[in-house]
Amino acid sequence: MKKIILIVVLLTASFSCREEKAASDFDPAFVHSVYIWLKNPDSAEDRAAFEASMDRFMEHSLYAKTKFLGTPPKATREIVDDSYTYNLIVTFASAEDQDRYQTEKAHLDFIEESNHLWDKIVIYDALGLPSE
Repeated sequence: MKKIILIVVLLTASFSCREEKAASDFDPAFVHSVYIWLKNPDSAEDRAAFEASMDRFMEHSLYAKTKFLGTPPKATREIVDDSYTYNLIVTFASAEDQDRYQTEKAHLDFIEESNHLWDKIVIYDALGLPSE
């Protein structure tokens, strides 16, 4: 019984540390939100190719700090747009780092590998408000 309690305590501590690290990794200085519509969103092969290329990009980007890739949940309100296939959120320490990211090898390789897979991309960039 003591072993089970110890395991539960260790697992809880491990998850708490991960949550704290993830929250502290988010840099609100410059947020780059990308919405991607694949040409063939129902194609498992296209999704696998896109995700593999995205994984390589996120692993090798020198400037992107927070790197989040998600898919839309089924919208339950009319105001929510769930028509896209993927959402990428990347944060940068500065607008200058975001400019550098645009020409870095990892980003350019991703575009070259994957641009034939998407039909549309919409990007929203935002600068974080100064903290008080």
